[in-house]
Amino acid sequence: MRDKLQVALTSIFGGIDQLREISDYKRHFTIDGRLVGDIGEIIAAREFDITLDGVQQKLHDGVTSDGRKVQIKATFKDSLTIRQEPVLYLGLKLYKDGSHEVIYNGPGRILTDAFGHRKGYGKELLSFPIQKFQQLSQKVSAKERVPRRIS
Repeated sequence: MRDKLQVALTSIFGGIDQLREISDYKRHFTIDGRLVGDIGEIIAAREFDITLDGVQQKLHDGVTSDGRKVQIKATFKDSLTIRQEPVLYLGLKLYKDGSHEVIYNGPGRILTDAFGHRKGYGKELLSFPIQKFQQLSQKVSAKERVPRRIS
């Protein structure tokens, strides 16, 4: 008889296999590294005007149809991360039921203005509360955002 750990791991890896099957993008959904990030990128590419990079890049994950580069960050926690200023930043909060919400959608310069004073900004991956990203997102005009896909 299989124990509960085996059942749980089989379920997790079955879910990862399903993610790979439904994804049209070259993402691996590796459990020991990029699982949450890859999920966020797939959601962003389906919902927004973003073409994901075929090979993962250091600062940006994709580009809009008008040529603006986008960094996509996703989390199940109450904070999002940033290392340095991207052209555009799209931050998503993911939930266990498969839903998500957009926390920040806008220029990286607004984030640098708010967080750039923090020691390590530009060099280290830093974490900031979701509430702060939400406040900053309210200042972004529609033309500065990553546009949603038209269905």
